[in-house]
Formats: sequence, structure tokens, C-alpha cells
Amino acid sequence: MAKYLMAVDAGTGSVRAVVFSLDGEQVGCVQREWSHREDPRWPGSMDFDWVHNWELARGCVRGVLGESGIDPRDIAAVSTTCMREGILLYDKDGNEIWACANVDARSDAQVGQLKELDPALEKEAYLKSGQTYALGALPRILWVRDNLPEVYEKAAAVGMFNDWLIYKLTGKLAVEPSNGSTTGIMDLQSRDWLPEIAAKCGLRADIFPPVVECGTNFAVVSAQGAADTGLLEGTPVVVGGGDCQLGAIGVGAYRANQAAVFGGSFWQYEFNTDFGKTDPGCRVRVNCAALPGLWQYEALAFKPGLVMRWFRDGFCQAEAEEARRTGRDTYDLMNEKAKDIPAGCYGMQCCFSDTMNFIDWKHASPTFTNFLLEPEKFNKYTFYRAILENTALLVRSHIELVKESTGHEPDELIFAGGAAKSPLWSQIVADVTGKPVKVPVVKEATALGAAILAGVGVGLYDGVEDAVARTVKWDRQFQPDPSVMPVYDELYGNWQKLYPAQLALCGQGITRNMWIAPGL
Repeated sequence: MAKYLMAVDAGTGSVRAVVFSLDGEQVGCVQREWSHREDPRWPGSMDFDWVHNWELARGCVRGVLGESGIDPRDIAAVSTTCMREGILLYDKDGNEIWACANVDARSDAQVGQLKELDPALEKEAYLKSGQTYALGALPRILWVRDNLPEVYEKAAAVGMFNDWLIYKLTGKLAVEPSNGSTTGIMDLQSRDWLPEIAAKCGLRADIFPPVVECGTNFAVVSAQGAADTGLLEGTPVVVGGGDCQLGAIGVGAYRANQAAVFGGSFWQYEFNTDFGKTDPGCRVRVNCAALPGLWQYEALAFKPGLVMRWFRDGFCQAEAEEARRTGRDTYDLMNEKAKDIPAGCYGMQCCFSDTMNFIDWKHASPTFTNFLLEPEKFNKYTFYRAILENTALLVRSHIELVKESTGHEPDELIFAGGAAKSPLWSQIVADVTGKPVKVPVVKEATALGAAILAGVGVGLYDGVEDAVARTVKWDRQFQPDPSVMPVYDELYGNWQKLYPAQLALCGQGITRNMWIAPGL
């Protein structure tokens, strides 16, 4: 009997192949960094090099098989996951002809065109698809039509990167709904394409491949796929999904009314529902989950991990040097000092990302405010802790935002990703939200979610519940501290008034937005 499951994970900054035992133990991982270059002709563009990047991806598969010593015959199944929003176009012969990564920002003019074409269309599309123009594929495909008409005319199919990985392994192309729904051209209820929305935007309606549900035992590794990767020809390939949707499965959030927070460069609050209705105010994103009959409300916090990296690199040189000398992590050294700063940072606050407003998405200029010239209180550790607290305030606001749309909130939070490695940050999230926080052993859970789907798809588990019970293990749990919750209640109220004032300064042109959605 085959012993292992493989996940191929195409992230924004790297691709990796990960092998897990049937009990969820990671037994091998090979990762390769990649970058997405801007075409100098098109400011804001972020091209995806499918030739070079497939070389990296297949090299990861070969590498993990070689380094782990695992016989390819012992791989029971493979599945894939990826960054969302990145898209590829194929011609009628199945050749890739254009692709952009998820951070591509070249289509500002096309968003303006869409708004002029029909000011009500974005809301109409959102109410059916759960997506606005801010992250979706509609403006990007319009950009291809307007700027690369010869490519647009040749386009026969559109797909996502996780589907592309399966296509390279098997020669079969389909799109699954968890990542496909992030295009803004899928109906949440039917979990199928919305060609009529594409037509209303002036796009062709004949470029949409078949939709196959996540977890489907879809195809097998082809002779070419085997030659490329070292996998055994005929190995089952199970349809995967988008990174956050599979991450939710990988941390055990697979039932309605469960929630997970993924803390990385961006933070995602993912709340599961058993209905796919949208927010009447178009403020929060709604995606298909990676399980049929389940959807996810998603609220995004911009750049908390990047803010932390900026603060570390800009102000924590002494700790970085100590970390190099002692073999420790710079963030761990900062956390040890920041935990002694009182909750609430003596009233100081910072503003970075705002509560999500998907239809009118703007973030104010980064700001620290309400500090005094008292270095014994307001030192770099105070500023550092203020960043941790600000991000937790965002999580609280997103819980409330999603509750306004759904009528529900979770009893607890599952916290994963790089930020969950910090016990201090985990405790602050519990204290600010008033909810228990559970941290899984496998904090980078996207690949595990893909492996779980692979195992379920080939019948190695008796469904997702059984798979999660066998593979997801818990590291720590953090209970809210009632003694500090009043401090954070006051801080939260102040932040809710402070942020609109900061946005108003941007609106007046006095300060610069940290980020603003295309076309606004």
C-alpha cells in the first residue's frame, strides 16, 4: 500500500513540493524561490514565466523524491495548490500564451473603463460572484484585449496556477471553484462560470474550461509528466484548491462557523458558512471553499508581515546581530522585550491596514500616534508591540464585519502562518478578540490541506473529518486574559475613530495612501 501524499504548492514567492505521511507528518520538502518580472513596457505588470517556473516546479518534485529517498511507487496521490488570482491563457492547442501573477497591477485603466461602461456592474457582479474589480480577472483579461489583441484572439481557455500544475502533470485542464471563484467570473451558488458577466464587460464568453470540484480524483500523471518530475506514470492526481481554502482544511477548519486566521505578509480571516450569499454593502470577499456545500467569507488585512519585516530591518539591527551571534530569531528577541510593555502601549497606536471594504478599498498613510517623548516608556519595543496590537485590532474588526454579513461569529480562532510562531502575538490576538486561539503544530498548512484532499480523493481516509482527525495536531492554546480586555476595548474604540481621520488626510492629498485599489 502506498504510504505518502504529495502536495505541489505554487506561492507568490516560491514553489515547493511537500511529502506527508498518512498521519500528517512532513517527511520531505524542496522549495525554490521564483520572481515575477515587470515588463518595462507596462508599469505595474507582473508576468508569470511558465517555462522557467515549470522547470522550478518539476525540479522540486524530483528533488523531494531524491532527498527523501521515497520510491515514487509509494506516492498514493498528488494534489496542487497555489496563490490565488494569478491567471493563464491557453490557445486552442493547449499552449500557454499569457500569464500574470497575483500581484499584477497593470489594469488600472481597464477598471476605469468598466466603471464608465456601467457604474452598477461591479456591484451586480459582486452580488453573484463575491468579487469586485480590485483582485479579479475581468480587468486583467480586458487589458490583454486592449494591449495584446493577437494574444486575446488566440485565447481558448483561462485557468489558475493550481490547475496549470495539474495540466502539466496530466495533460488535462479544468478549473476548480475555490480558486476559480476569485476571478469574479463564477457564480457562488452554482460554483460554475458566469459567462454573462464576461459578456457585459465586453469580453468573450467562450474561454471557460470545465469546472471540476476540489477533491475530485481527476486524472493520472501522464508519460510526459512522469518524465518531467520522476513521479510514476499513472499516479492519481486529485484536484486541489486555492491557498487559503486549503489552508483552512490543513488547520482543521472544515465545518460551517469555524474560522481561521492566516498570518503572513498579508493576514486573512477566513470564516466558513454553509451558504454562499454575499454582503449587501459589498465590503467583504466571499469565495467558494474547497469542499462542496461550503463557502468562505474572507477579510484581508494588508501587509502586517511586511510591516514587521520593515520594522525589524529598519530599527532592530542590534537584535539582528545578536540573533546571528546566538542562532536565535530576531523576532523572538523582540518578543521577549515587547511582552514587558503593558497592554495598550501606554495609549500609543499605529495605523496601517484598514478594515476591509472590498468595493471601495483604500488604506491610509502608515502612522504611529499618541506617544510621548519618554524613552523609558516609548522605545522601539513599544512601537513593535503597537504593530502586534494593531493587527489584532484588525482581526477583531473583521470578525465583526463578517458577523454583520452572516449573523455568525466563531467560538474560537485557529491561528496559523508565520505570525502564529509568536506566542506573544497569539496571546494578543486572544486578548483583543476575546476568543480562545488554537495554534496547530503545522503552521504552514496549505500544503497539508492539499495532501488531505489528495488522500480523501483516492479513498485513503473516510472523508475529511477522518483525515483531519489523523493529520491535524495542536501545539498550544491561548485563553483571553480578562484583566487586559478593557484596555483593548478602549484601544479598539479609539482606533475606529482614528483610522477614518487618517483616510480623510489621504483624501485631501495631504498624506499618501499605503495602498489603493485600481480605478479609485
